[in-house]
Amino acid sequence: MIPGLRRIAEVAHEGGANIAVQLVHAGLNSGYLRWRGMTPLAVSEMESITRPHREMTNEDIEAAIADFASAAQRVVEAGFDAIQLHGAHGYLMSQFLSPLYNRRIDMWGGSAENRRRFHLEVVRRIRKAVGRDFPLMIKFGVSDDREGGLPLTEGLETARELVAAGIDAIEVSVGVGDAAPMIKEGEADRAYFRERAASVKRAVMVPVILVGGIRSLQMTRGIIENGEADIVSMCRPLIREPRLVGRWRSGDEKPAKCISCNKCLEIVRRGEMLECGEERRLRAP
Repeated sequence: MIPGLRRIAEVAHEGGANIAVQLVHAGLNSGYLRWRGMTPLAVSEMESITRPHREMTNEDIEAAIADFASAAQRVVEAGFDAIQLHGAHGYLMSQFLSPLYNRRIDMWGGSAENRRRFHLEVVRRIRKAVGRDFPLMIKFGVSDDREGGLPLTEGLETARELVAAGIDAIEVSVGVGDAAPMIKEGEADRAYFRERAASVKRAVMVPVILVGGIRSLQMTRGIIENGEADIVSMCRPLIREPRLVGRWRSGDEKPAKCISCNKCLEIVRRGEMLECGEERRLRAP
């Protein structure tokens, strides 16, 4: 796949942009593997989850770490500018860190130090593969939004150790829980990880990125000016309105047209083309 990915990087560079690749292992929550009839790997056996899964052996864990490093090398070969690890939203890295998913009693589970070991080993192995100067970021679930999950205090300590291991920037999100809550009708934009990002900003010296619920330039300015984050990230608003930042730059500072209806995500989940904020549904070609 490297030739096609290289072309994507080249097009981004032609337009004056930098571009990163996000590396993710979904672990137990891999819908793709279930769709293919394959058994997802889990950090621990979960009696409460009836769909097929298999607890990772030590060999499985070592192989996953090696695969992250190999993928990082391919990112460099394809000409991208940075790597972001997906360590949020209940995927494999979140599963290792969260007491809700990690019930292991070996070197990969139990204590907070053991539960964060997978994160640190992935970062160290990638650093060895790509060198110290290649930008390496993480989308990090700094705490869980479920009872008994990862507390913020543990997440902040993990963030500090990730930086020491070689992470260059942290995008703050949630681990296990509601990754993309919907904004209620009539509600102004609401950066729902704002307080968590500010906590991470106080804990680390690398740039902190805030994502989620940001819909206006006014809020963006406030976040930066207040020192709650160094960078603001958006996803759904740019799906709805790809030229949003250009519009703001031109002087049109009206809020994003995105209404957080999440129908852009339905395109991925259901293979349908849905109109934002409308019920009309068209089958994608």
